[in-house]
Amino acid sequence: MQDTLTLVLAGGVGSRLSPLTDNRAKPAVPFGGKYRIIDFTLTNCLHSGLRRILVLTQYKSHSLQKHLRDGWSVFNPELGEYITVVPPQMRKGEKWYSGTADAIYQNLWLLSRSEAKYVVVLSGDHIYRMDYAPMIEEHKKNEADLTVACMELPIKEASDFGVVAVDNNDKIIAFEEKPAIPASLPNDPEKSLVSMGIYIFTMDALIQALESDAEDLISSHDFGKDIIPTLIEKGKVYSHQFGGQVGRVTKDAYWRDVGTIDSFYQANMQLLEPVPPMDLYQRDWPIRTYEPQLPPARTTSSASGKEGVFVNSLISSGVINSGGSVKNSVISSSVRINSEVEVVGSILLDHVEVGENSQLKNCIIDKHVKIPAGTCIGFDSLEDAKKFTISDGGIVVVPESYQF
Repeated sequence: MQDTLTLVLAGGVGSRLSPLTDNRAKPAVPFGGKYRIIDFTLTNCLHSGLRRILVLTQYKSHSLQKHLRDGWSVFNPELGEYITVVPPQMRKGEKWYSGTADAIYQNLWLLSRSEAKYVVVLSGDHIYRMDYAPMIEEHKKNEADLTVACMELPIKEASDFGVVAVDNNDKIIAFEEKPAIPASLPNDPEKSLVSMGIYIFTMDALIQALESDAEDLISSHDFGKDIIPTLIEKGKVYSHQFGGQVGRVTKDAYWRDVGTIDSFYQANMQLLEPVPPMDLYQRDWPIRTYEPQLPPARTTSSASGKEGVFVNSLISSGVINSGGSVKNSVISSSVRINSEVEVVGSILLDHVEVGENSQLKNCIIDKHVKIPAGTCIGFDSLEDAKKFTISDGGIVVVPESYQF
């Protein structure tokens, strides 16, 4: 779509996902054994025909930039296609991005140079599958200033999102960012209609809204708090119902904000369900990523003759299981499981080695951790809390390169 420019917001701190975000941006956090979180948004762009993409980075972006370089240098600039990383340019003053709207305002010169008529604004830190093309067509048909992707959620969960009210033509008539008491749907008091943080703007309307917002001294320069409410009052803002697409995209309506340790853990574990809500194996919508050249995963027997076993787990390339038992877990590349090890309900990221006779339960072990023989994690919360982060749901997180 040569008339459309895509902006992926990938600069947030992601503090609620600490310690996984202590050394990397949230969109660069590994997910599902071999992917990064941002891969899902960029894959949606690839399959939707959006191939002019700017990724706006900020905090701890080295890992993200390296991943984009290695895994996403797939577009042809001679055809006007690109994925370009854009760190803060300080073109509108000597400050970093101070909000989602400000991040784009500081890059208005890129928008003006693009000659695009429409701008797709996406977050790089959600896990979902979506064909953006039908939403773009709706936006054009409605001659809208802004179209917001929306989905229904239980009302008890809606207070974490922007809550939307629409008329019979799907025109948005009210919007409230993270309300304490969310408004319910007219036909279902148990659910609310919420914004997914997926926006399509007409270029002129976006530029005018951002310039006006930049002059507002009390604005927080955020789309949900400032831009959307103003456009609802002054322009034409419509909703697009997520999950209603037909064609190549399954109508599973799966979307997750993996912004906390517990939501991140649960989204990984859902991949292990008999019929996972997010199908990684959909052949006509493959998820692209970068993966180094590694040998196949394998099991082998220990010195005592015990065979390595994997049960209901995702296993990535380069993994070796020498007489250990792995159940209901997600194992990333180049992980080594030694003899008499038991791993249950855990996520092990790249280059983790688990020493003999160790036991892991309900853990997330970040990259490059070597767990000594005989270590138990996930069994004694008081002892684990002395060394590691424990989520509200009881998930123990061992940070990257932790030294025992």
